Amino acid sequence: MDPALRELVRERAGGRYEYCHLPEEFSELLFHVEHIIPRQHRHDDTAENLALACPACNLVKGPNLTGIDPLTNQVTPLFHPRREKWNEHFGYDGTRIVGKTAIGRTTVSLLRMNDAHRLRVRALLLASGRLD
Repeated sequence: MDPALRELVRERAGGRYEYCHLPEEFSELLFHVEHIIPRQHRHDDTAENLALACPACNLVKGPNLTGIDPLTNQVTPLFHPRREKWNEHFGYDGTRIVGKTAIGRTTVSLLRMNDAHRLRVRALLLASGRLD
């Protein structure tokens, strides 16, 4: 992937992962430029199809485009950071990310957005007034 495109994705995200919203500076691993719709589904490396993702989100998401909504047990699309607004699908309950919609609930569940590590980081952010 072209270095300029990687930098565009990173800058567009404002240094924050586009799924779990953690600041990139809190990751011990390098950020991932993630294909929202994976190449295996015949998608490409255009900026529209790329998102900044933490390794935890990206590795669990894999090639998935859908998941099971834990409330309705229905197959539901995952959050698409280029087409949808984060605040419409997600919110916070303390340090936990909660899904406001079927898309939000499914994405939170599939990407394990409330794992122990991310909850600890969000607690630090909340205590320092940096959790938005």
